[in-house]
Amino acid sequence: MRLVKAPRERAERVRKRISNMRALRKDVRIFEEGEHVFIPLKEGFDERRLLDLGIEVVDGDARSRSCYVSPYDQVRGILSFPEDLDVLLPQKWEMFGDVLVLRLPPGLEDVKQEVAKAYSGVLHARTVCLERGIIEGVYRTPKVEVIWGDGTETVHRENRILYKFDVAKVMYSSGNFPEKKRMSELDCRGETVVDMFAGIGYFTLPLAVHAKARRVVACEINPVAFSYLQENVGLNSVGDVVEPVLGDNRDLPGERFADRVLMGYVGTTHEFLPKAFDLVKPGGVVHYHETCPIDEWPQRPLRRIAQAAGGRRFEIGHKGEVKSFAPSVSHYVVDVRLLD
Repeated sequence: MRLVKAPRERAERVRKRISNMRALRKDVRIFEEGEHVFIPLKEGFDERRLLDLGIEVVDGDARSRSCYVSPYDQVRGILSFPEDLDVLLPQKWEMFGDVLVLRLPPGLEDVKQEVAKAYSGVLHARTVCLERGIIEGVYRTPKVEVIWGDGTETVHRENRILYKFDVAKVMYSSGNFPEKKRMSELDCRGETVVDMFAGIGYFTLPLAVHAKARRVVACEINPVAFSYLQENVGLNSVGDVVEPVLGDNRDLPGERFADRVLMGYVGTTHEFLPKAFDLVKPGGVVHYHETCPIDEWPQRPLRRIAQAAGGRRFEIGHKGEVKSFAPSVSHYVVDVRLLD
């Protein structure tokens, strides 16, 4: 058997290089002897490609093993594309329930059906969609194309919460998970919470299920998302806690009754800050989300908060990045406690 012999300090870099060349044999073990690591090579691989890189190849023996093969490597093995296409295969994807969403570069457009079939088999996806554009507009409607299977409605499980939705009609941002997890870890017992942009229940459900809020007023303007919000309230057995409201949150009745206000929306969120401050009681907290150029963080959100407060005193608690949003732009959150 032919083995690459690499100094221990270089072994991981060499292993990655061999794997990218599709030369790594995975049915036998990588092993160490002395100061070197020995990495098994596939039979028939042109070793001159390694020698040109200064990588030593020797004869030796290694023991067979059962090994984990990543979904990405499984797909590569199924398709066996030429190297110019092989390197374009996506290494990341979004899996919502049994619906898979992929981004494909233009170079794979002509073979998208083959690619979708391979990923579907490996990841056990009922349907495979291509992401065709950015989510935009008041209703935050996705742009996807179904290229394998049928049916884009699914039930996605996250943090022991069930979210039913249609991937082609309603957005779902898995990148918001850390912030949803933070909300789920709050102690909201006895609190009245207003979720101004409830969607299908992204933040409403963690607050009702895990944070144990007494009451959550969940407002959503998109009728499709609202319908799924109602279903998800039932799926998670929190109908006695969550009050879904269809319409513009600026029309919500009442003043200074909320212990907590969620503003989990980005784009024009600052335009709704005055309403949030109208809803929150003294001592209550507004969780304000904003997309902001990184060189204007945190000055711009803090300036907008001060402008919207209308003279009410406040203090800033937690503030931080939720996720990257675009080049040099991130999605941030700021917790604002109203003092009077």
